Amino acid sequence: MDENEMKAFFERIKPHLNEKARRIVTASAAIALGRGGISEINKASGMSREVISTGIKELEEGTQAFDGEPVGRIRRPGGGRKKAVQHDPELLSDLLNLIDPATRGDPESPLLWTSKSLRHLEKELRALGHKVSYVTVRDLLKSQGFSLQANYKTLDPGQHEDRDAQFLYIYGSLKEMQRLGQPVISVDTKKKELVGEYKNDGCEWAPKDRPTEVLTHDFENKELGHAIPFGVYDITENQGWVSVGITRDTSQFAVSSIRNWWNEMGKEAYPYAEELMITADSGGSNGYRRKLWKTELQRFADETGLILHVLHFPPNTSKWNKIEHRMFSFISKNWRGRPLVSLEVIVSLIANTTTNTGLRIKCAVDKNRYETGIKVTNEEMSSLNLIADEFHGEWNYRLFPRRYDNVIS
Repeated sequence: MDENEMKAFFERIKPHLNEKARRIVTASAAIALGRGGISEINKASGMSREVISTGIKELEEGTQAFDGEPVGRIRRPGGGRKKAVQHDPELLSDLLNLIDPATRGDPESPLLWTSKSLRHLEKELRALGHKVSYVTVRDLLKSQGFSLQANYKTLDPGQHEDRDAQFLYIYGSLKEMQRLGQPVISVDTKKKELVGEYKNDGCEWAPKDRPTEVLTHDFENKELGHAIPFGVYDITENQGWVSVGITRDTSQFAVSSIRNWWNEMGKEAYPYAEELMITADSGGSNGYRRKLWKTELQRFADETGLILHVLHFPPNTSKWNKIEHRMFSFISKNWRGRPLVSLEVIVSLIANTTTNTGLRIKCAVDKNRYETGIKVTNEEMSSLNLIADEFHGEWNYRLFPRRYDNVIS
């Protein structure tokens, strides 16, 4: 077997051998060649003369390969390439000093992250006299609990002391309503969308090099206008309704959307309902401080005869509202990368949003015009048949149909 044939032989078998097997195979070949065998196998296999000699020693000593260590061991204790920090004890401390000004989060957390790139860190470490690659920098960062992370919305501007207690109150009330077979809905307004050939975040499969062309600016087209989706999510039935408004997001629009859900879906799903629980954010058109929200809900209660039990999430906790992650998130995924060129397209994309868990959504355009600045008088507020719950009555309250005047829950 000439040198080229030996090289080809070792190239074929090398990927299938572990470290010890390569030593044994090359050592056996060197012994078979006799004098000068180590040099020849060194050239053909690429294995160092030291490794081949170690393999020969293992073969000669039999079961005791590494100073008393069993032959089954692949590598000598402490063998292999030394870690960079062993060659360069100052490397890790200098790296952490570079990272420190860019570190975010709790310093005691096991997961930290850096905003500096690996190659930038490599460059700065080299300037400090360290012989290091960006791969080594990456491995060192990982060993210290660092990872690449994006910004994540978790910090609340302010946390109410009874936030968790309110969560538990909502959860307990919701479960009791479900036990009684009464409907529970989560409501909210989705982000306003411009109608027209505007960029919509996300990607869609399409022929290569033929992206959908959209406008370079995001100024509203006065003729096409905008769309304001207000959603109502039935937590028990995993069904939803979306009214697409075309004017303003007001309390009248919010309650009108709830009314549409009840007429189109709710009455059929709950023919014997006597109460309706509504979970909502603390702000926006359905905020607990909105007088118009409460007067419009009173009108709805009077029309339907339903007792409305309204529970608001504490300030700055809107992301805990069920509708956000059980309905709105899937709508956003369904229309990702698609320009919302018309109201018809928006309605179709919303109505065709489904999930593996059986989510079903109905959707329609609400062409009514809703105005801002509507004043609610003190007389109108005093006429409400509203009973506040004992726990945080500003967040939790019931609205009874006015034919139930003076009823105490």
